[in-house]
Amino acid sequence: MSDWDDMRIFLETARCRRLVDAARRLGLDHSTVSRRIRRFEERLSTQLFERDAQGYTLSVAGAQLLERAEQMEQFVNQALEEAAGQNRQLYGNVRLGTTEGFGHFVIAPQLAHFCLRYPAINVDLMPLPRIVNLNRNEADLAISVERPEHASLVVAKLCDYRLRLYASRDYLQQHPPIRKRRDLARHTLISYVEDLLFTDELNYMRSIIPDSLPSFRSTSVISQYTAACEGLGVAILPCFLAARNDSLVSLLENDIDLVRSFWLTAPADRRRLARITVLWDYLKQSMDDNRAFLMGESRQMQMPPPVAAEAGEAGVTGSRGAA
Repeated sequence: MSDWDDMRIFLETARCRRLVDAARRLGLDHSTVSRRIRRFEERLSTQLFERDAQGYTLSVAGAQLLERAEQMEQFVNQALEEAAGQNRQLYGNVRLGTTEGFGHFVIAPQLAHFCLRYPAINVDLMPLPRIVNLNRNEADLAISVERPEHASLVVAKLCDYRLRLYASRDYLQQHPPIRKRRDLARHTLISYVEDLLFTDELNYMRSIIPDSLPSFRSTSVISQYTAACEGLGVAILPCFLAARNDSLVSLLENDIDLVRSFWLTAPADRRRLARITVLWDYLKQSMDDNRAFLMGESRQMQMPPPVAAEAGEAGVTGSRGAA
């Protein structure tokens, strides 16, 4: 199995780009990872990585090997899980990638209840301001604002959500009134850094004010939300995020009303696993229950019933450490 061990080390180094991060995920010392990578390159008689101050970047040969290595990993993991019967068991690890604000403020609270209900399923939540690459095995499931089109992925619409224009009460008291869209030209605008957007679905401000020049920009919707709460200016925010702060006031509701969708995605081979299926169904049901909250018709997120009321549904005994 030394060849596969070397391939695993290669895969983690390619994904993490830093030896210390790869070593942590592999449970090895970073000097061991470095030594194994050098030996692997010597055995293959080719350079797999370019080393620089930023870390390890794949060479042309390394990029070619990566595609094959990920296919090997997929087949090995699937074979091991089938042999162990994990495709029928509600235990093991599940990694879920999400967009940043939705992950922090909607998915994380819902997952807290999921983990109580299914104590033998360990969940890694990754709220990121970028697209999670399922084909690179960054996660088992992903929630995105753009519908993935890759043929190897199972995709379902998770929910719609509404965005509106918001400013704090303090800001509005100190600045000219906003009665029409053109009034925004006299106000401080808060938005994304356009050239760093990972999807055009997030280019809200440009879509409603084509010649807008935001005074404060961030790659993080949480930073935009915080700036608006502090009275810096006017921002387009998801209703589920703005609902957290009573000081935020919705503006121009009859004029500016944006609706976007979240998509739930998993690789076809992972989607069949029981632990993935149960989380998939749980997320769908949770978002169905929270339609009014996500669409800005309610300020209160609905949470699942207490675990004690559903003790018979889990179908699993043991502690979280049993996985």
